[in-house]
Amino acid sequence: MERLRRTMMFVPGANAAMLRDATLYGADSIMFDLEDAVSLKEKDSARMLVHFALRTFDYSSVETVVRINSLDAGGAEDVKAMVLAGVNVIRLPKTETAQDIIDVDKVITEVEKEYGIEVGTTNMMAAIESAEGVLNAREIAKASTRLIGIALGAEDYVTNLKTHRYPDGQELFFARSMILHAARAAGIAAIDTVYSDVDNTEGFQNEVQRIKQLGFDGKSVINPRQIPLVNAIYAPSEKEIQNAKEVIWAIREAEEKGSGVISLKGKMVDKPIVERAQRVIALAKAAKLLTEEDI
Repeated sequence: MERLRRTMMFVPGANAAMLRDATLYGADSIMFDLEDAVSLKEKDSARMLVHFALRTFDYSSVETVVRINSLDAGGAEDVKAMVLAGVNVIRLPKTETAQDIIDVDKVITEVEKEYGIEVGTTNMMAAIESAEGVLNAREIAKASTRLIGIALGAEDYVTNLKTHRYPDGQELFFARSMILHAARAAGIAAIDTVYSDVDNTEGFQNEVQRIKQLGFDGKSVINPRQIPLVNAIYAPSEKEIQNAKEVIWAIREAEEKGSGVISLKGKMVDKPIVERAQRVIALAKAAKLLTEEDI
């Protein structure tokens, strides 16, 4: 079963206290930011802080992601420090072409080879934040076997389009659809953009409902208060859980009988139904609505 990424929590790389306490927030993934959240004069110190945090603190319960700077603005040094620290994922900012992915992949490979780390250990993720990036989303998503997901960065994107964020999100519909379809075609995750008005709970919940309906794996968040709101919306209903359990039981029954045909209530159970059931079970477990003993 693929890793759940309902929430990806942004943590400023220069904030030592947040680096230390990051696992307390309950996010599925933590993204330490060395780019926009760090001033120019703090870039070197933030890089070292995140490096030592990754080597010192136990982040094993969550996926660790680091958003690096562009390669021409210190990104190569970021990659080296994070790969050596054992980060799970390097996230590229402002990705516009497949070549952006290829260039960073090459740097990661060089670092892994130089320091005796198995090539391919470090994964990658891309943030798409412009019209160019959106139109190239399919090629970006398939540019490297290291890539585990692509994400929308809406603030730069709407600025590039000469508009701004609206409550109904119509200005993002095309970008979200492109990114989601590109991710699914490549078999990787699709993560939605942040919602910066942390005091607008209703607006945030409406947006999470919208991106869940579209099919996004999860949402980037900037405040710990947003995490339980996302998790609650992504949690399956009792009916969904019961249906999923019945599918799993039908699979087990077929296996016990040595049958390659799975049926439930007189209907064939095909691969899409199985995959949906497995995701419902994973979401239910993550939301503590289900235990292994229940199935």
